[in-house]
Amino acid sequence: MDGFLIVSKVDRLEEYKQIADRYHVGFELNDFYDPKVLDDEAEQERIIQQYLQAGIPDDSTMHGAFFDIVVFSHDDKIAEISRMRLRQSMEIAKRIGVKAVIFHTNANPMLAGEIYDNNVIEKTTNCLEELLLDYPDINIYLENMFDATPRILVNISKRLSKYPNYGICLDYAHAAISRLPMGDWVEALAPYLSHIHINDNDLKVDLHMPLGSGSINWNQFAKYYRTTFDGCTVLIETTNPEDQIQSLNYLRDNFVGLFRNEPR
Repeated sequence: MDGFLIVSKVDRLEEYKQIADRYHVGFELNDFYDPKVLDDEAEQERIIQQYLQAGIPDDSTMHGAFFDIVVFSHDDKIAEISRMRLRQSMEIAKRIGVKAVIFHTNANPMLAGEIYDNNVIEKTTNCLEELLLDYPDINIYLENMFDATPRILVNISKRLSKYPNYGICLDYAHAAISRLPMGDWVEALAPYLSHIHINDNDLKVDLHMPLGSGSINWNQFAKYYRTTFDGCTVLIETTNPEDQIQSLNYLRDNFVGLFRNEPR
């Protein structure tokens, strides 16, 4: 594998395995961020067993819980449930044997301000620090979600970068629809980057389109990949197998040496 991954879901697992085998890519499991799955132990177990029986590629990752997750909430009950969901994600990841779990900052840019931001930074740091210590063999990557700037991610990362299993997941498409130039995101987050999410959009809405079908500048991405992202894993974050194949072929055909694995 050359550091690239595709989304996997258990309902089309055989198709994803065929793509992984053909293109030598790993998985980012997308079954376990759904609260309905997290509340249904039987369904959880069914999905876990299917992955264990099928086997997952080396260095695969998993997207953790993110719907309505607010570990920094002023409502103690909401914060408590949010922390429980993150710990559930880590326990599932431990059972399946993935390399890393991706969580979102989930900070609301409409509430941005020094007091709000500092509360997000302090409580998110404390929560993730507990998980990093309790699960030292699993990486935790924190992703920009609604973030308008890298400020919150940078401040959390300054405190957590001492842990070898911590890193940032830069969602390139999320950053592309912010008002901040991509170069500002890359420069600010570069010291902490471990993982990248890519898909295409119209630079207005997060559409999760196949690469090359929207307006994101992929020549610029290729430059960053060679200078800054080369040590990172990269997820093609489209769900349909057809879109994944289109994206992988786009990288292979348009950027010589970027995606080095030839399909079988």
